[in-house]
Amino acid sequence: MTKKEQKKIVITGGNSGIGYATAEEFLGRGYKVLITGRNPGAIQQAVYDLGFPAEGFQADQGSLADIQKLKDYVRSRYTQIDVLFINAGIGKFGPFESVTEAAFDEVMDINFKGAFFTAQQLLPLVKEGGSIVFLSSSNANGGMPGAAVHSASKAALNSLARTLSRELAPKRIRVNTIVPGPVNTPLAEKAGFGKEGLDHMAALVPMGRVAEPHEIAKMVGFITSRDAAFVNGAEISIDGGFSVHPLAG
Repeated sequence: MTKKEQKKIVITGGNSGIGYATAEEFLGRGYKVLITGRNPGAIQQAVYDLGFPAEGFQADQGSLADIQKLKDYVRSRYTQIDVLFINAGIGKFGPFESVTEAAFDEVMDINFKGAFFTAQQLLPLVKEGGSIVFLSSSNANGGMPGAAVHSASKAALNSLARTLSRELAPKRIRVNTIVPGPVNTPLAEKAGFGKEGLDHMAALVPMGRVAEPHEIAKMVGFITSRDAAFVNGAEISIDGGFSVHPLAG
């Protein structure tokens, strides 16, 4: 009997938060896991904490040169992968009138342009029957003050995923988007949402709390599994009802 080949996943931005939790989830599912990130020390620590067979690769999703290097590494290391989770992103917020071109470009380069070309460059390595998952945000469909650029970057991501879900269907590659509401992650703190900010968000969530990273990771696990084989082009909200709250956004 031929030994069953171990499945593989690439997770961008996998050294903390949702990406790290997803790495843990897929290690538990028996996958080989490759995480990326910009900080080599953080990647090394995350790989150590995750344990074998997790691996890391330094890559900035905002750099097309880094994306090409990632493609070359994945091709040489794994040949093909089963799942690509495009999770890396940043959140920077401020009044519309104060947005600079540099700030606009930074958010768009990482959240949308980088995600676009990561999917494009790694697509030839995704197996027939595999999955691409984008991490979006409830801001994509909301109107939170101060989030003009962030919201636009995530809305563009949703649009891209819808198009790819049809374009890649003949290759039997499913493309779906996960749309979380407020999540307790280091990124939230970097974006200026400390405990007070998260407590405020929790008060707007009908379930009375924000999500934890592992709850998002569980959905990535499900949406890429055989149990979700007929789910394609979906935008799956995981927000505790935040998006239907009358004051949300």
